[in-house]
Amino acid sequence: MENNKELTELLALDLGINIVDRRPYAKEVFKWQDMDLLPHSSVDTLLCEIFEWNGRNWRTTSNNLIGFLFSGEQLETVKNQLINIPKHAALIPDFEFTKDSMIEYGLSLPSLFNIGVNGNIKNAKDFSVRVNGVTKSRITNIDSPGIEILKNYSLFTQNNSKSYRKNIKFNYLSTSLFYAESVEIFLEKESGADLDVSFQTQNVEIEAKIDTDTKKHFVLKYSGNQAPFASKFTKGKDFNIM
Repeated sequence: MENNKELTELLALDLGINIVDRRPYAKEVFKWQDMDLLPHSSVDTLLCEIFEWNGRNWRTTSNNLIGFLFSGEQLETVKNQLINIPKHAALIPDFEFTKDSMIEYGLSLPSLFNIGVNGNIKNAKDFSVRVNGVTKSRITNIDSPGIEILKNYSLFTQNNSKSYRKNIKFNYLSTSLFYAESVEIFLEKESGADLDVSFQTQNVEIEAKIDTDTKKHFVLKYSGNQAPFASKFTKGKDFNIM
């Protein structure tokens, strides 16, 4: 498996940029992998969830493709198969959200990693979230439940054209989901500044490297059923991975 140095060099070569003595930025990794941040963090976000794009942001429709394709016991079986699709190394380098990129992506971004921010990120002298050990799960045409989903999807587009056009054709499906093994939080602020971070502790091991009034460095390691932070989206009408 490639290490971080090799993967960073490959990313830089493919994007035609120079990366020296730093991690790749989130924006660079997302462009390289054609992936996007999810609009929310939830352990029940599954592959094939249906999202809308309003020109600026993603928004879930709270529907999943399999709800249109299956019913009864078969739906429950396919749902459990989606839940249990294995995660594999994403083969992307560890990367970093800087303070500027967090503001650009939206001030709620840290919540994707179950990090609570009390106060305004803009008031920090420096703030970054480093993402380590990214894994991903994906739908393929050679494994279950991808085989069954694609077969039923083809039938659905032919036999339920009205519902297909209304709910799926022009929306987007999550065909890959990305997870973090751990993240590191770096916060530097003025003494007494009204800005702090908090964490959800369920399935999270928290190590405080530095925790003073002006500087904080925490490492969060995730276990159990993780919440994805990003996805690769495929337009409904282009969902054909056969």
